Amino acid sequence: MAQEPLVDLSAVLEVLDDIRQVQSRLSSSVDLLEDRLNRADREDKQQESDDESQVSPEAPASQSLQAPSSSSSRTAFTSRIILTGGSYSIYHALAVASKELDANHRPDFTNAEPAVNIGPFPQWNDVKKIVSMDPWGHMAPWIFKDLMETENLDIRPTIAITKAHMKLPELEESVKSGRLVPDGSVCLNSTGDLAVTKVAVEPVWYLPGVAERFGIDEATLRRSLFEHTGGSYPELITRGDIKLFLPPIGGLTVYCFGDPQKMSDGQARLSLRIHDECNGSDVFGSDICTCRPYLIFGIEEAVKEAQNGGSVVYNARKRGEDRASDYFRRTENIAGVKDMRFQALMPDILHWLGIKKIDRMLSMSNMKYDAIVSQGIPIHERVELPEERIPEDSRVEIDAKITAASIIKSGDLDGEGYW
Repeated sequence: MAQEPLVDLSAVLEVLDDIRQVQSRLSSSVDLLEDRLNRADREDKQQESDDESQVSPEAPASQSLQAPSSSSSRTAFTSRIILTGGSYSIYHALAVASKELDANHRPDFTNAEPAVNIGPFPQWNDVKKIVSMDPWGHMAPWIFKDLMETENLDIRPTIAITKAHMKLPELEESVKSGRLVPDGSVCLNSTGDLAVTKVAVEPVWYLPGVAERFGIDEATLRRSLFEHTGGSYPELITRGDIKLFLPPIGGLTVYCFGDPQKMSDGQARLSLRIHDECNGSDVFGSDICTCRPYLIFGIEEAVKEAQNGGSVVYNARKRGEDRASDYFRRTENIAGVKDMRFQALMPDILHWLGIKKIDRMLSMSNMKYDAIVSQGIPIHERVELPEERIPEDSRVEIDAKITAASIIKSGDLDGEGYW
């Protein structure tokens, strides 16, 4: 008896993919239509009074669980282009639910333009170099101004740029000891006040690029994000056509001392500190680690370089036992990984700033060094924290990192291989 032909699996998968794309387009069309109908309905009807929207005390339990649907057009629009979330999404939801914030509030961006011009640079258009932020995020309200007005869309920036003064108690001592010299431009006075350009960045992930950066396929990344956020973002699985994701995580901050334009000047010297935020040390002054001493040292060195060129201090995040040999083993026993401060996405901000090379990197971290160099940005010198600035109680941390080879002492460098 003749054998039946086998099913062509590739053809089946192709048909399924076509169906998925049709469903995606249909879903987008339905969202758009629903948005326009809701908007027209709101224009024809007066908003119900607060008294009418209140649930009476005698209402049955089933009625008390029925919340009115949001009249915001934001969700319908964003669901067609981005997987929503973001670090402030929960606070936004609470503000709307408690009626402290109108769901249809539109920010007034008058006089909110970036304090300084940064870019654009060729790196902004390279999906291999910037995958975890929107390079045009600081200009979004002005780029899409006409669209926001004609379509009543809520488009907000993901990057803010401002100018400020920085004041830290250690900096006054730095001036008194002569490590910093006031110049009225960068170091403003005898108390060590510093002029700084601050950039705050919210994460915007391009999922294919993020997956490639970590050496995994996009489907694996989407599945893991979906499963380990309690299924909060089902579109990660159902909407493969949507490539952008606002992760519910904190962003990063850049502090630039000196002329920001010199960061992208390949001729100007640049000192850089990639600093993982540590509340215990940075804020409360704990001496169990070297985070704040290294931060202050990094700021001092950045200011000195700025007085001769340009510099950056970049602030990110931290995770934090008493023998050096046990330090990372105990961390891994608890967290399951020695260090979850993955640095693979960190160089994106350097590309955004237009940085082409780093003359002095104020860090001995191999993870940070490797992440930056792998993205094509050479580092000419690595500068360690001076011995006299290391608190006694933090020796465990330093010795542990040396033991685990996550940092390298300057005496261990072979010259040509690292400098």
